[in-house]
Order: sequence, then C-alpha cells, then structure tokens
Amino acid sequence: MAVAETDLGLEDLAAAVAAEPSGRVAPSVPRRPERPGPPAVPRGRRRWIRWLVVAVPMAVSGVVGGYQIGSPTLWRDEAYTKDAIGRSAGQIFALLGHQDAVHGAYYLLMHVVAGVIGTSATALRLPSLGAMVIAAGFTAATARRAASLTRPPSPAPGGTGTGRGLDVPALTGLLSGLLFATAPYMTYYAQMGRPYALETMFATIATYLLLRAWPDGRWRWWLGYGAAVALTGLLNIFGLLILAAHGVTLLLAPARGQLAATGQAAAGQAAAGRRIGRFPWRWLAVSAAAVAALFPLLAAAGRQQHQIAWLPRPTFGAIERLLSTTAGSRDLVLPLALLALGGLAAAWLADGWRPLNPAAIALPWLVMPPFLLLAVSFVKPVYYVRYVEFCLPALAILAGAGLTGLIRLAARTPLARLRPAGLGPAGPVGAWLPAVLVIAVLAALLAGPQQAIRQSAARPDDLRKASAIVAAREQPGDVVFYIPFGMRVLGTGYPAPFLRLRDIALNKSAIASATLTGTEITSPAELKGRFTGVRRVWVVTGASNYKFPEPGTRMDQEKMALLAGAGLRVIGRWQAGEVMLTLYGS
Repeated sequence: MAVAETDLGLEDLAAAVAAEPSGRVAPSVPRRPERPGPPAVPRGRRRWIRWLVVAVPMAVSGVVGGYQIGSPTLWRDEAYTKDAIGRSAGQIFALLGHQDAVHGAYYLLMHVVAGVIGTSATALRLPSLGAMVIAAGFTAATARRAASLTRPPSPAPGGTGTGRGLDVPALTGLLSGLLFATAPYMTYYAQMGRPYALETMFATIATYLLLRAWPDGRWRWWLGYGAAVALTGLLNIFGLLILAAHGVTLLLAPARGQLAATGQAAAGQAAAGRRIGRFPWRWLAVSAAAVAALFPLLAAAGRQQHQIAWLPRPTFGAIERLLSTTAGSRDLVLPLALLALGGLAAAWLADGWRPLNPAAIALPWLVMPPFLLLAVSFVKPVYYVRYVEFCLPALAILAGAGLTGLIRLAARTPLARLRPAGLGPAGPVGAWLPAVLVIAVLAALLAGPQQAIRQSAARPDDLRKASAIVAAREQPGDVVFYIPFGMRVLGTGYPAPFLRLRDIALNKSAIASATLTGTEITSPAELKGRFTGVRRVWVVTGASNYKFPEPGTRMDQEKMALLAGAGLRVIGRWQAGEVMLTLYGS
C-alpha cells in the first residue's frame, strides 16, 4: 500500500492499513450498540483548524514581541552586533579570524539586513522578532503533531481522540503555541539583536522535522532535519545539544506500548518500510553530517575559547536563575512546573506513553542541554543561561500538554455536565472551568514580567543613559580611560559623545586591528607622554557588582597612577545599569 503525503498521524495510517483486505475474516463478536459520536469534521474544516493552530500563536507572538520593541536600550552585546555589522564583508571575515567566529553567520546575515533597514534598535531586533514568530508557529505545529501520534487507535466515530469531542492535537498545539508566544523571555530574546532567537527558531524546526522523519523514514525529511540542526549549531554551537535531547527522545519513543495497538504497529511498518524500535541509523547519519559540516566553526571556537574565560563555575544561584528565566519569573516557576508534571502524567497515564508523545519530545529538550552544560562547567565553565535559551519551546509544549490533560480530565468528571442556562445540551462549559481558572492565574502572573522585560532595567547595561550622561557633561579636551580596555564596547552603542573624548590609550582601532574593541598601547611611558596637559578624565567601567573594579593589568594600574599623580579627584559618578561613569577633574 502506498502511503500518501499528508499531515495526519500514525493512527490515520493505522486505520488505512486495517481497512485493506487481508484474506482473513475476523469472527463475528456480538457487541453492545455504541453511542453515536460527534459528527465527522469536514476535511476543509480540519485543514483550517490546522492552520489556525499555527497562525494564532504566530500572530500573538508578533504582537507581544513587537510591542515597544525599540524602547529598551541597546546593551553591550547588541553594541557588538551594531559595530560588527557596520563593517564591510571583508572586514567581518577578518574579525572572525580573531574574535566571535561563533557569531559569524549572524553578523553576515545582519550585515545584509542593516544595508536595507539600518542599525537602529528596532532594525537590529526585527530579525529576532521574526524568528520568534516562526518559532511560535513551529512550537504549535510540533505539539499538535506529537499529540496526534498519541491518539487512541479507535476514537469515537468522527471524534478526535478523547471520546468527548475534544480535538486533543489541535488543543495541545494551540495552547503550547500560546504559552510560548506569551512567555516573558520569548519577548526578551525577540527584542534582542543577537542570534539566540534565530537559534531557537531552527531548534524548533529541527524538532518538528524529527517528528516527520522518524515515523516516515524517507530521506527528504531526514535531510531537512539535518540542515535544521546544522543551522541551529551555526547560530550557536551549544545549539548542537539539541541532538542529545533528540537522541533521548528516540530512546524513549518505543519505551512503552510500542505503538499501543496492532493497527498503529502496522502503520509504523507501512511508513517507508520502517519499524519502530529499530536503531535510528538515519538519525545518526544526518546528525554526524551536521556536526561534521560545522567542524571548521567548532575548531575556530576552540581557538577562541578565551572569550568565555569570564564564565564562573555554576552555583545554586545559577540553577535558580535558570528555573526563573525559563519560567519567566519566580512566581511562574510553580504553576508551570505543575502544568509540566500534568503533561508528563497525561503522556504516561492517559496515553500509555505512546511513541513521540509531547512529553517524550519536550522533556529531554528541556532538561538535557542545560544538564550537560552545567555538568561540564564544573570542570571547564561553559554554561550561561542565554546558551540554553533554545529550550524555551520545550516548556511551552510540556505545559500545553498538561493544560490539555486538565481539560480532558475535567471532561470525564461531573463538571462536564455543567451548562449555562439557555445553551441546552450543545453547550458544555464545565470541562473548561479548571483550565480557564489556570489560564486566568497565568495571565495575572505574566502581566508584570511582560511589562518589566520591556524596560531598559531588564538589560545589564543602559548604554542610552550612559551616552546621555556623557553628552550632557563633556567638555573639549576631555580624556577617556576604559578599565579594563574591553569596556570600550560600552561607548559603541550610542557612540556620538564618546567619539568626542580623547582615547589616549588606544593603539589600533577596532577595524584596523580586526577586533571588536581595538587594541591598547602597552608602554606605560608612551601613555604617560600622551597624558600631558590633561585636566579632566572620564573613567568608563562595567561590572555586575556595581563597584569600581580593581585595576588588573599593568596599563590599568598606570591609568589610575596617572590620575593620582596629576592630583585629579572624583567630581562626579553615575550609574547606568552595570555601566559606571566616573569623572575626574582638578
């Protein structure tokens, strides 16, 4: 039997396989008359439902993520983006030979984008917003498809897998997509001119394609999956940890139930001749090819690992921050954790842990990448919360499955018989009451974080405020010292007033040295010679402890010695996020 290309689940294939004549006649078994199920849903309406499940979260994420997108200040990482993409393509390649090779693809993409729409805060963030909109759609599509593979093989006639008329796959997809679209840190990364949103988009696409490739088995799905994984790693090499999550998913897929019913088992074999439970050679092959394709990038990242030398070993505080960041706030951790547990319970108890269910997809995706990075970081620190941002859709899928499970549970209780007066038998609302209450609580808890995430205070640095402080107080002849020298990036987000300060410690500019911040002179005598006649000095620093840093290099110590030797004293100090501006004068 030829398998048609559709977007239906394995249970639909099972029905088709079971319907074929096999030459055997099953014995007649008397059965009680079945209650009539809901009327069959027309094919055109099913198609519209599938599109709406994807389109509604995309529209919501566009509105939520796009609201006030240009309002928050640029911060230092976005300043790196703005500086790098303003160079020519040749200058960008020269930079990548020294620094930020891991962001090379993103810089080249944004170089093209900037040539069309500029480098304003809004322009820098629009590609991230578009990526999160697409990620929301694929989150919904992934959850819907995973739920469609968990439907019982013989639902009520015309029904959708619950026996109560609920379209479980569509509902799971819609709720998962909306949970992702309204997540505070979806907004945060949608409004950030860095590659993390694009990485999330490709990780979500890869997960969806895994759900197409694994049951189907044809190479075109596997090749698409491999390309999506490679693009995930191209945007952030830690995105390759999605492979560890998918490997665990494939191990869990045949753990219980196999395909739960003989019809589904037949469908699994009918799909391109592939048997569920066979070792995933094709997945292994395309995964290895994706990693091999990125080998030059991985090698360059290894040579430039000094760029993450600032990362500390993880502490309990790092784990706590991971939980609150993934949920969106501390107050959201408990309700989303309970919904995630509900998603696990629904997959295990209600659906018998059928292959590729939402929990089997989402749980490894949510847990494996941060666990592996945290574990490695006890030996060599490589973990930071932004590096596992691509796991956010997994929590949405798991919580969406839990919310759908709550509705299914309520549909089997006396609540389902509650109906408002006047609606008659066609208007049950009782089954939805627990879910409506949960959604109301989530909405109340989301309002504050969603508003806070749009403020400049949510960024580590307020470069706009720092620029305004300097612009309001600078005078001709003012000198600037950056301590340490890498803090020159703090003056590149809104550079006009900083460019009017004399940077006497600068040796080569960023472009001339093919680096992000330029290079500093190394001779204290030369610096002292340039310091002649200086009357006012701006010292620009940036530290997460909001304290003036201890000079750690010989040149930084020389800068402070020159200030003291010239009799300059502090005449003003201002804080702009983690940026500290100190003005010395006589």
